[in-house]
Amino acid sequence: MTVRERIVDLFRSNPGVYLSGEQISRELGCSRTAVWKHIESLRQDGFQFEAVTRKGYRLTEEPDKLRKAHIEEALQTRFMGRHIEVREEVESTMNEAHRLVAEGAEEGTLIFAEEQTSGRGRMGRHWHSPKGKGIWMSLILKPRVPVYFVPQLTLLTAVALCRAIRKVCGIDIGIKWPNDLLVKGRKVSGILLEMSGEDERLKYVIIGVGITANLTEADFPEDLKPVATSLALESGAPVRREAMIAAFLNELEQLYDLYLENGFAPIRIMWEAMSVSLNCPIRVKTSQETVEGRADSLDDSGALTVITDDGRKVKIYSGDVELR
Repeated sequence: MTVRERIVDLFRSNPGVYLSGEQISRELGCSRTAVWKHIESLRQDGFQFEAVTRKGYRLTEEPDKLRKAHIEEALQTRFMGRHIEVREEVESTMNEAHRLVAEGAEEGTLIFAEEQTSGRGRMGRHWHSPKGKGIWMSLILKPRVPVYFVPQLTLLTAVALCRAIRKVCGIDIGIKWPNDLLVKGRKVSGILLEMSGEDERLKYVIIGVGITANLTEADFPEDLKPVATSLALESGAPVRREAMIAAFLNELEQLYDLYLENGFAPIRIMWEAMSVSLNCPIRVKTSQETVEGRADSLDDSGALTVITDDGRKVKIYSGDVELR
C-alpha cells in the first residue's frame, strides 16, 4: 500500500475526525512535509479536506470513483458487462478495446476509464474527457450480421442509451441523427462505432460511448459551452455513474436480442419516437455536398431520408446534421 493509500485509509478509519500532520507523520513514519504534499496531491484527485489550525485535517468528501463490483450488482444481463476492464487513465477506451479483441476478449467485454487523454468522436474529432466527471467506455460486440448493417447498430445504441438516461435521470432527452443525444438542444452524449470485417461479414464491432455525466459549467472549454451540457446540470443532481452504466447495458442487451431476432424494424420505430431530428428543418453536411430540407424518416438501412427545400427526396448515409 502506497503512502497516499495509507493516508486515505487512516482518514476512513477515523470518519469526521481531525488528524494533525504530526499525528499522521508519526503513524506512517514520514515527514510532515511529505504528509502535506500527499494531501495536496489527493486534493488534486478530487478528495476534499477541511484544514483547521491546531486541529489538523478532516476528510469531508471522496471523489466519485467507478467500481466494477457496483456495476455488476446492478446488471440484469447474460453477457453484456459480465467482463469489465477498469483503467484510471488511457489515451482512448477504443484503443484499449481493439487491443483486448486482439487478445481474444469475449463479446460483451466492457472497458471504462476515469480519464481519456485522446478520446475521439466521429470523423476524428477530439472528445473532451475530464477525470472522474463523465462516463468514457467502450463495449465489444460480435454480431453475425453483414458489415453494411453497422449503421443500424449505431441507432440501436442511441435508443438504448436514451432509454437508460430517461430512467436514471428523469430528464427529457432525445436523439439527433445519427448518434448524438441532446437535452434542450445541447449535447450530453455521443456514440462512435468502429468495426473489423471480412468478406462482408463483421468480425467484431466496438461501441464507444461518451457521457458528460457530472461535468460543471467550468469543466467545459469555452468552445463547447454553447453546444454541450451534462446530465447533472440538466437534472439538478449528481448522476450515479455506476447505475447509469448498468442501466445502459441492461437496455442495450434487451434491444440487441430484439434486433437479432426481429431485425431493424422495431428499433427504427423506437428511434423515430425519440428523435429530435424528424419533421424538423435541418442542414446536413456530407463528404460530397450540403443538403438542406426537412428530416422525414429512417429507411430500412438506417439512412436518414430528407425532403429537400426544392422537393427532392435524398437519403443520407453519413454526415453532420445541424438543426436549423
